[in-house]
Amino acid sequence: MVTVVELLVVLGIMVLVHEFGHFAVAKLCGVRVETFAIGFGKKIVGIRRGGTDYQINVLPLGGYVKMSGDTPGEAPSGDPGDFNAHPRWQRMLIALAGPVANFILAVFILTIVAMFHHEIDDYLSGPAINDYTVRDTPAAKAGIGPGDRIVHYVDVDNPDWEAIAMRSLLNMNRNVPFSYIHDGKQVDTTIQVAATEADASSGDIIGLLQHLGVVPRAQNMPVTVVEVVPNMPAAKAGLKPGDQIVSIDGVEVHSVSMLLAYMQDEKGKPAQLAILRNGASQILPVTPEQTTSDGTKGYRLGFTFVRPPVHVDRLPFGPAVAESSQENLKSALMIRDVLKGMAQRRVSPKSLQGPIGIGQQVGMAARDSIWTLLRLMAMISINLGIFNLLPIPILDGGMILFLLIESAMRRDINQQLKERVYQVAFVCLLVFAVMVIFNDVTKLPLFSKLKP
Repeated sequence: MVTVVELLVVLGIMVLVHEFGHFAVAKLCGVRVETFAIGFGKKIVGIRRGGTDYQINVLPLGGYVKMSGDTPGEAPSGDPGDFNAHPRWQRMLIALAGPVANFILAVFILTIVAMFHHEIDDYLSGPAINDYTVRDTPAAKAGIGPGDRIVHYVDVDNPDWEAIAMRSLLNMNRNVPFSYIHDGKQVDTTIQVAATEADASSGDIIGLLQHLGVVPRAQNMPVTVVEVVPNMPAAKAGLKPGDQIVSIDGVEVHSVSMLLAYMQDEKGKPAQLAILRNGASQILPVTPEQTTSDGTKGYRLGFTFVRPPVHVDRLPFGPAVAESSQENLKSALMIRDVLKGMAQRRVSPKSLQGPIGIGQQVGMAARDSIWTLLRLMAMISINLGIFNLLPIPILDGGMILFLLIESAMRRDINQQLKERVYQVAFVCLLVFAVMVIFNDVTKLPLFSKLKP
């Protein structure tokens, strides 16, 4: 229930800002706005001013704007205050204002984040140095080993891990150019991208890279134990808070992801942990235990750990706006590439997330920190703005497309034709929504357990 409330609040803010964009520009253009509502359903309280009903409704799920004469397919009434009575360029501005409001919100949110908590994971934003190569994977076949640095991936030179993950999502099941430095020499080869739709929907960069077969070097120091879970292998082996895990079976450990990948490769065989305790070296025999976490089986030891290094800055306003604009542009271009990939059948529609998937992401972000949640809100706002600009009738982009066609024709499109197009578009969007929600449901752990 907490996650549901969080999702409703986040989506409510996105929709409300979107509708306020339409409202503000409509008022500036002299269009009569009949209703501006916060929420849906029965009105709780309201006031009427300037010919507009401002009201707060019982369901706080965003809001809506009702303009006179803005019903799709409705014939002009001749009323000068009607939406359809205004010049096409004004109607295009009103349609465009909603998505633009979402873009402005995204820039504003990330500007605030950059000013107060500009957090960067050192290993994700730095050189892509491999820490471990998973056996029998595309990376293993390509020959990359621990300590090797990736210097070219697909079309990016000197990529960081985030760039590699994003390019992987756009080239699933394809052979792509791949170069790395091994023993001081550059090796130029190709690699098969083994990402899945589940990787795409989860947003788990580490999981995606491990399907590729590489584990990023998260730090140059051992993993430090924070807490040991009772009755798990780590506790039975004698691991204690404050211990530093230096290696497992002689293989250096720089992250828990590397440790998990190694144990999975070994299929849970008994292992030797080399640790540092109060500066003294010790060897602890340990036998990993197979458990299920978040619906995924794997071999684990049972301890929590110190997070890999990050650095947090507080940027001045100017640089914060520049950083925000750059991040939002990067997100927008990635969304464009995903849509292009879907059109070219390189990206599966199954990777899309609906309300259930978004709710899961919102819940995880909220549990992590307010800053993570704000970053996700900015991403959702960008998505909402771009989605509404798609040239599909009913959406803002569809209205803009019709207005551009009418401007080129110098006359209105036949109202009956418009009405039919809107009806077909509505059915298509409904089918699309059902498909996305079905994808969300099939990814739930409970549903996965029911599969044969």
